[in-house]
Amino acid sequence: MPAPKDKSGAILAIEPGSLADEAGLAPGDQVLAIDGQPLRDAVDYRFRTSESLVSLDVIHDGEPGVVEFEKPIDESLGIEFEDDAFGGTSICNNKCFFCFLKGLPKGLRKPLYIKDDDYRLSFLHGNFVTLTNLDESDWQRLQEQRLSPMHVSVHATGLALRRQLLGNPRAPDIREQLRRLESFGIEVHAQVVLCPGVNDGSHLDQTVGDLLQHPNVSSIGVVPVGSSLDADARVDHPGMRRHTQAESRAAVRQLCRWQRLARSQRAATAVFPSDEFYLAANARIPAASRYDGFPQWENGIGMVRTLIDDWRNLRRRIRAGRIDPTEFRRRPLVFACGTLIAPTLTRLAAELSAETGAKIEVRPVRNRLFGDRVNVSGLLPGADFADALADLPPDAAVFLPRASLDYFGKRFLDDMTREDLEQRLGRPLSFVYTFSDALECLLSPGDPPPAALPKSNGRTWSEGA
Repeated sequence: MPAPKDKSGAILAIEPGSLADEAGLAPGDQVLAIDGQPLRDAVDYRFRTSESLVSLDVIHDGEPGVVEFEKPIDESLGIEFEDDAFGGTSICNNKCFFCFLKGLPKGLRKPLYIKDDDYRLSFLHGNFVTLTNLDESDWQRLQEQRLSPMHVSVHATGLALRRQLLGNPRAPDIREQLRRLESFGIEVHAQVVLCPGVNDGSHLDQTVGDLLQHPNVSSIGVVPVGSSLDADARVDHPGMRRHTQAESRAAVRQLCRWQRLARSQRAATAVFPSDEFYLAANARIPAASRYDGFPQWENGIGMVRTLIDDWRNLRRRIRAGRIDPTEFRRRPLVFACGTLIAPTLTRLAAELSAETGAKIEVRPVRNRLFGDRVNVSGLLPGADFADALADLPPDAAVFLPRASLDYFGKRFLDDMTREDLEQRLGRPLSFVYTFSDALECLLSPGDPPPAALPKSNGRTWSEGA
């Protein structure tokens, strides 16, 4: 097979010790076909490598060749591609007034500006898609390969309101699309971006009620509209504002009623306000058992509960003598975070300090890139961390939120690398999700940041994606 002119199927990384590693494949090589069948994308690769005997047509060291594998069924070969869509990402055909891309400043990583709406990336990485750009061949592929689960941005089930929210007068009826996915046996995780005064109140009741009528919709995540000062200047719409505390409380109460109904009918919570709503409302964070296994964790639903429960488990281990508390007080500890989680993290850090004698500072970081209205840790750029942490004691151990880095743990939103930030601050940095992660970093300094979850809707924001 001749070498291709493009880089479709180019390998980004090989898992150490994997079958592909043992076969000598390396980053920069290309996978052209499997068992003689050309690959359209990483979805084809996923399905065609599930057999016990697999033959790959590759370009290795610039030369075409064939690599054969004999393996247990469903064992991964350990290949990660530069572009899972192989250069053909489906672009969004909607004009949502609340689109995150409209509020992006200039100068960020190029992949951030790609307005993708690709069902393949929804299956592979949990990206939320609207299903408004599918043709019949896409539906046939969904049925043939049973790409489940899918992550679907719904926002509203009423046809007129959904078309208004999407800015797309030709958007199909999402209820009919969900029924079709149900007939294919495809599970759906739904998302509602709640815009104050637009799709809340009775509209939200209709949306959640309609979605719960579809048994294949296993989770419904409701998140607040992401507005920024820059976006407010560009988008003249009353729905582009932060929810007030009263509105956040009302949304939590409203969705809790639906949770009770879902548990009575499904024996599952199914409906989830995002962590932002609970924190903004100063409401109690639900127990872990109420999160149905955290199906929308990377959508900001359940991260706070994970943090709290991790600390409680860590405290039990300290009190049982399984962890030496002196590990926490060898150096001052500094935790940088977004302003929204800062009060919760400060409270937990005070409990950790009281338990171990550690000297701990929680330093909230204002988001100057997007404006103060964007207050979550995952959207903090490297430059804001650099400014906020410039005056720390030289001996402090500094911990940053892992969620602020891309899928690969390399770059911030503003394209600054973790090495760039370490150089600017003149100190090593650790990136963590929890206090247990911080302890691991104290015990093993220099280790890389914790990996992202296997399905990450940040995958296409990363370098090479």
